[in-house]
Amino acid sequence: MFAGLPELGISNGEDLKETLTNCTDPLKAIDQFQMENGILLPTLQSALPFLDLHGTPRLEFHQSVFDELREKLMERVATIAEGKDEDRYIKLEELLEKSFPLVKMPSIQPIVMQVLKHLPKVPEKKLKQVMADKELYKVCAVEVKRQIWQDNQALFGDEVSPLLKQYIVEKEAALFSSDLSVLHNFFSPSPKTRRQGEVVLKLTQMIGKNVKLYDMVLQFLRTLFLRTRNVHYCTLRAELLMSLHDLDISEICSVDPCHKFSWCLDACIREKFVDAKRARELQGFLDGVKKGQEQVLGDLSMILCDPFACNTLVLSTVRNLQELLSQDALPRDSPDLLLLLRMLSLGQGAWDMIDSQVFKEPRMDLEVVTRFLPAMMSIVVDDYTFTVELKLPSEEKSSLTYPTTLPESFSRYVQENRVACEIGLYYVLHIAKQRNKNALQRLLPALVDTYNDMAFGDIFLHLLTGHLTLLSDEFGSEEFCTAVFDNFLLTSFSSKENVHRHCLRLLNHLHQKVLASYMETLMKTLEPPKQSEGLHQVMVQGELVTPDFEFAG
Repeated sequence: MFAGLPELGISNGEDLKETLTNCTDPLKAIDQFQMENGILLPTLQSALPFLDLHGTPRLEFHQSVFDELREKLMERVATIAEGKDEDRYIKLEELLEKSFPLVKMPSIQPIVMQVLKHLPKVPEKKLKQVMADKELYKVCAVEVKRQIWQDNQALFGDEVSPLLKQYIVEKEAALFSSDLSVLHNFFSPSPKTRRQGEVVLKLTQMIGKNVKLYDMVLQFLRTLFLRTRNVHYCTLRAELLMSLHDLDISEICSVDPCHKFSWCLDACIREKFVDAKRARELQGFLDGVKKGQEQVLGDLSMILCDPFACNTLVLSTVRNLQELLSQDALPRDSPDLLLLLRMLSLGQGAWDMIDSQVFKEPRMDLEVVTRFLPAMMSIVVDDYTFTVELKLPSEEKSSLTYPTTLPESFSRYVQENRVACEIGLYYVLHIAKQRNKNALQRLLPALVDTYNDMAFGDIFLHLLTGHLTLLSDEFGSEEFCTAVFDNFLLTSFSSKENVHRHCLRLLNHLHQKVLASYMETLMKTLEPPKQSEGLHQVMVQGELVTPDFEFAG
């Protein structure tokens, strides 16, 4: 407990034991020891007997004085550190030298830790001693840990790893939430609200103003994104930068070449729309990537791969297409639309770019603009024509029936092109939001075969199930149930547990609306296999288990 006192020339228990062992008069020896090791204040000696008369133990008195002095010293350390004296850090280093031998003493430790905390550069020897002692490392301030971490990537990785795991678990749990709503879904929280999450705040604090630590976290995120293809790492990359922006950490924001692009995109995500002014700004950043700095495209693509960014870009694309229809204009005539497609293409190609280390914007398939989008617009026209037809007086109606087939180029591009597939999926969400039963029944079968099975991804299924709540009354019809379940969801539920779980989420919400005879068949079909613990829990808690991962380097 009193380790380090002899090193400073201060007597400890062992000295007292030796004195009492070798003395002839123990009481006199104790008096002498108290005189030499008590508070060295001459006027105090005559006052101490009064405390004895009041029954106050000497230990209690000395402890109260010690506590008061410790608080004063800690305040003084902070005052010196915040002052303007040129030699303030020299003073703190001198104090550290005197106090560090007592760092294991609980009563002195707070003072040593306070000095370490306020030193911008702790002596290397002291850092190594702190790092080598688990108990000391645990209690030292994050300011000291940053100095340890910046030269010890493995240790920093050990600290960051549980936070990154927690972040992924939270994101995936949100996608399997038992709450189904078109108004409150995965994309509902604002960027500012998301940045107040525990993991982002902790990482921001751990990084502080340290560019080296920020670069390490980005490298961890790139590595994990490559290993897992999990797009939530892209979200964290963007959130972390904007969290540092919120705190005005210019030391980092000024050196991250993606900062201004992210800031502009963040504003678009907040509004869930890319307006013409911001579109020009974003284009300026993309066009401004200089020769020799193409590696920036890797980080920009990761920021655009963030599902929140992608959501905003595709919503803006669908809105843009609607405006073009109202103006009788073609997709290829809209510069804003072409930019949205360019950014979508860059974001969708993030994994390939980082994996290949070929930092070049992917070439956009022009036929997406000249063939796929016009085909999608023709579907919108079909809907509009049919709706108008229904409103006509009976004598003016033709024998028009709602089309059941889709343009060949629509189905083909949804299967072969990821950007086209993303737009196609969001168009399905758009018509679900409009409660367009006919269009849904026409389009859902086409989603069975999509690029990389994107229609069976958690983000789309999370949104679709929420949007389908708007058509809850339609589930009383066997025709509609067949379109949603037999012709789409049940085509892959047996091979994809996540699809099975989303089916159960939907039925948990709508089971009272589903046709009774159809519901009975569904429950038999969807009964979870005994070995699938996740499916058994989906109604209760929706817990997810993510695989362990380790850091590069």
